Amino acid sequence: MATPVSATPTKAKRKLALVIGIGKYQHIGSLSNPENDADDMTSELKSIGFTVMKALHLTRDKMNSVLEEFKKSIQQSDMVLFYFAGHGVQWKDQNYLLATDIPNVSGIDLNEKAINAQRFLDDLCDQKPFVTIFLLDCCRTSYRNTFQIDVQNANTEESKLADFKEMHGAGALIAFACAPGIPAIDIPAGSVPRNGLFTKYLLRHIKTPNEDIRMILSVMKEIFEGVWSPLKQASKTAQLMIHSIKSWIDIIKKIAQDVEKLKPPTTIEYNIEGIDQLSMEMDRILNSVWIVQKKVNIPANAKWTQNGVTVAGGHGSGGATNQLYHPHGLFVDDDQTVVIADHWNHRIMQWKNGDTANGQVVAGGKGAGNGLHQLNRPTDVLIDKETDSLIICDIRNLRVVRWSRRSGTTQGEIVIDNIYCFGLAMDEQRYLYVSDVIKHEVRRYRLDEKNGTVVAGGKEPGDGLNQLNRPTYLFVDRQQNVYVSDHDNNRVMKWKKGAKEGIVVAGGQGRGNSLTQLSYPSGLFVDTLGTLYVADSKNHRVMRWTQGDTKQGTVIVGGNDYGAGANEFNYPTGLSFDRHGNLYAADHNNHRVQRFSIG
Repeated sequence: MATPVSATPTKAKRKLALVIGIGKYQHIGSLSNPENDADDMTSELKSIGFTVMKALHLTRDKMNSVLEEFKKSIQQSDMVLFYFAGHGVQWKDQNYLLATDIPNVSGIDLNEKAINAQRFLDDLCDQKPFVTIFLLDCCRTSYRNTFQIDVQNANTEESKLADFKEMHGAGALIAFACAPGIPAIDIPAGSVPRNGLFTKYLLRHIKTPNEDIRMILSVMKEIFEGVWSPLKQASKTAQLMIHSIKSWIDIIKKIAQDVEKLKPPTTIEYNIEGIDQLSMEMDRILNSVWIVQKKVNIPANAKWTQNGVTVAGGHGSGGATNQLYHPHGLFVDDDQTVVIADHWNHRIMQWKNGDTANGQVVAGGKGAGNGLHQLNRPTDVLIDKETDSLIICDIRNLRVVRWSRRSGTTQGEIVIDNIYCFGLAMDEQRYLYVSDVIKHEVRRYRLDEKNGTVVAGGKEPGDGLNQLNRPTYLFVDRQQNVYVSDHDNNRVMKWKKGAKEGIVVAGGQGRGNSLTQLSYPSGLFVDTLGTLYVADSKNHRVMRWTQGDTKQGTVIVGGNDYGAGANEFNYPTGLSFDRHGNLYAADHNNHRVQRFSIG
């Protein structure tokens, strides 16, 4: 057994937020919601670990001082969030935030009398934060509409709708309450709701524990820009300001298709009944779309090409960077980067999308051993986005280790020891699930604990509903249901959260190759419809079981006996899908990873 060696823990990123609400204007119309919006946003951000600076009803001079103070507080690699609720205007290609003492001005005076949002964003990015989240619950109308400037005397160039220009520095997500040229929706004074519409829905979904805040906010922006009539045309020009996080765009577009089904009020004069109806519709859509990694929406009638494409390995067994040696588990990131447990090379390999020649060693690769710089026959791997690290089942060292993905990392740290781990999964609350093939159980761990809680099995090996027999790969859905490849029972079990026994959801009819059977099941995946996908290893195929139909599955790829052809497997093990629905399988005895494109 490996002796645990202490390692410096991964440093958590700081979360800093500046929240400003301005509703009391001296020379233009006041707003009823910004103070409540700022108060409530502050409370929610604090509840998920942000250090928050809040300011209300600022003059321009005071606002400049607050912005400068916040900027100076930022350290490299912080997560930074800026939220503003109040009046905003556009002039030429710039967006401006208005302080409480803004006078009636012409466009050219805005640089001196208002806050240039792009300039402040650039200032934040100059501090090199990990990511910048920029939330503006304000209008994007022409300054002439706000300050009642004579339109006939205005230069036509000044009416150009403003989008943020491409910026430098760290990645950022920028979410407006509305599209260019459009007013934000503020609830009329005297109405029951205390928040503006944009902020109302942000608050509702930010409080969901540990969901990816950046994804939530980008989803909300797309919805708000496509839902309101007469703002419907905004969805055609919707600006999703994502730079280093561009891989989310396709997911957002799919959500926008669902948004088209909404039936919003037909005027901008919204009453409470209309708002509540919209709230229910938006909740329905948001609850139907999983917005974190590994939650993929695959159509019920989807089909895949039968000839796979090799995306990693495929050059025989060996230890070169273009080879794999009996690959096991794999993980597909948002950008289609594939991370693979290269079992007999005692390393984790990474292939970026398009790099079909050589992969990169990202952990281990120093021979079999129990040093922190070594691995010994790893079986599974996942990416922890919060810490930008790999979590690895280091089975022969009886441990789970974490390995930073930062350049220059030469060793990992022990997360859990004294465990014959095989499979890994992580839920949205960042609980880690690990299967133990010797104790025939699955445990759930906080990342700071060593013992964990049994969530499946834990009895003597057997085929009872409360038993497992060599559990291997895992999948955990949004409700914390745990799916387990019950390897030696030739079945897949589903254990609901808190359950004392599981449910057979695939196989369980003895080992065999009929559509009712499995033969040593391995990798698992569950899509948003609850459809289960299984690497049926000894049958050299991938099968699909639809929710509620446990009698038999269907073969979606493979099943042509074993072989090395493009339409064949030789003992598939790890299984995953990318965000488009393309299927990836570790072809164990062919020493390769195959991708099958969705039709």
